[in-house]
Amino acid sequence: MDSGGVVIRKRGFSFQALLPLFLAFFSLQGVSGLNYTINVNSRQISSLRLERIERHLNKINKPPVITLQSPDGDIIDCVHKRKQPALDHPLLKYHKIQRKPSEMPRSVKVLKEEEEGGDSKSSKEEDDIIKGAWQMWHRNGTRCPKGTVPIRRSTKHDVLRAKSLFHFGKKQRKFSLHRRSDAPDVVSGNGHEVPYLFSPLYTCM
Repeated sequence: MDSGGVVIRKRGFSFQALLPLFLAFFSLQGVSGLNYTINVNSRQISSLRLERIERHLNKINKPPVITLQSPDGDIIDCVHKRKQPALDHPLLKYHKIQRKPSEMPRSVKVLKEEEEGGDSKSSKEEDDIIKGAWQMWHRNGTRCPKGTVPIRRSTKHDVLRAKSLFHFGKKQRKFSLHRRSDAPDVVSGNGHEVPYLFSPLYTCM
């Protein structure tokens, strides 16, 4: 359009310029739709975190030969001795499995002494069940078959009680291993002194 020698052009609306914005918006909506919250013991847990926890539990919980139910609510898996989680460590890859210990811990001996000094009216069947029952799930008379090891099954509630998934199953250090900022030196006077004896009767340190 020509008006007084000035050319005026209408700028058209470009939909292609806004197409990347629409794609980014809908992709974010799709991801947020996949991540929803789930109530676990009155705690709000995201579905993505719960999936990570379940994948980790499937990795550490080995397939059991049989499963036992403990009176205190724990689930005990009898896993083949060559498939126990301890052998997943690289340093134990070719570890030779040793025989069972020649004696039980002291707590088992104390329990046995208490049972022997208890009520003599208890039936022989109860004595046979309690004998050697140094675990709670032993008291119902069940044992893992030969060639398997008992392992308590880890649950998602155990993981949620930990600080994070990375810290689950790991011992926390009570003391920091960082270098002390007030290291002993001559200037500050920190530290301790050791006397040196320069005498023929003593050996110099």
